[in-house]
Amino acid sequence: MSDSAVTTERPFSAATVLTAQGDGRYTAELGRSFTIGGKAHGGLLMVLLAKAGIARLDAEHGEGSALDPVVVGTDFLRAPELGAVDLATDVVKLGRQASVATVRMTQGDRLMLTATITAGTLPDSDPRWLVPSDMPADPPADAVEAVLNVRRPGEGLAAATESRFDPTTMAFVRGETADPVVRGWMRPRGEEPDPYFALLAGDALPPTLFNLGGGFGWAPTVQLTAVLRARPAPGWLHLASRSEMVAGTWFDEDCTVRDSTGRIVAQARQLALAPLPRD
Repeated sequence: MSDSAVTTERPFSAATVLTAQGDGRYTAELGRSFTIGGKAHGGLLMVLLAKAGIARLDAEHGEGSALDPVVVGTDFLRAPELGAVDLATDVVKLGRQASVATVRMTQGDRLMLTATITAGTLPDSDPRWLVPSDMPADPPADAVEAVLNVRRPGEGLAAATESRFDPTTMAFVRGETADPVVRGWMRPRGEEPDPYFALLAGDALPPTLFNLGGGFGWAPTVQLTAVLRARPAPGWLHLASRSEMVAGTWFDEDCTVRDSTGRIVAQARQLALAPLPRD
C-alpha cells in the first residue's frame, strides 16, 4: 500500500495519483490517508473519478487541453477496500464549451462506483452576483479541531487535512440536539486547495443528521452531484451543510463550499442513508 499512513508533506496530491494504463484506463491506490472508519473517504473517490474523466477528455481534445471538472455526478454502489482500484472511462461528448465522460471504478471484478463528469473551463472573473456568507476567513479561536473518525494516529481525514468546526453547529458533540446544520473550515496539508480539493470538501463535514440525536455511525452516500464554480483562492475553505428533510432511512444534505474570499467554489447535493440502529 503506497501510503500506509500520512507521511507525505502533501497528502492530498499523494492520495490522488492516477497511473495511465492505455485505452482510457487508469489505476489508483487507496491508502490510509483520507479514510473514514477504515474505508476510503467518499470525497476522495469522487476526486479519483473526476481526475480520470478529465484525463481522458484532455487526451481526446489533444495537446494543450486543460479542462476543469464542472459537474461530477456519482453513484456509490459499494465501498471499496483499501488497495488498488481500476478506473475505465468512456467519452460521451466532445464539445467546445462542455465535454462529458463516464467513469467506472472497479475492484477485482466488482463495480464500486460510477460517475458522469462534465468538463469545461472554470471562470476566472469575479461573480456578477453572490449571496454573502457570515463565516470569517479563518477559523475563530473557539473552533473545534477535527479529531473524529481517527482509528490510529497519523491516518484518516483529520490527519490528512486541517479541519475546524463551528462549535455552534456541533450540538451532537455535547450530547445535545439541534437543527441538522454543520459548518466548518478545511484546507489540505502542505498545499493550497484546488478545484479537486473543493470537490472533496463538499462531502467532508460530519453528517448533519447527527445533530438530531438517535445515535452515530456510518451514513453512506447513495448519490452525490457536485457542481464546481471557481478555482479556490489560497487559504481556508468554508463549508456549510444542511438537511432539508429526514424521512425513514433517507436524508439529504446540501453543502456550499466557499474560498477564503467568500466566493462559492463548489456546491454539493447528496442523498444518503441514516446510520443503522445499534443493538
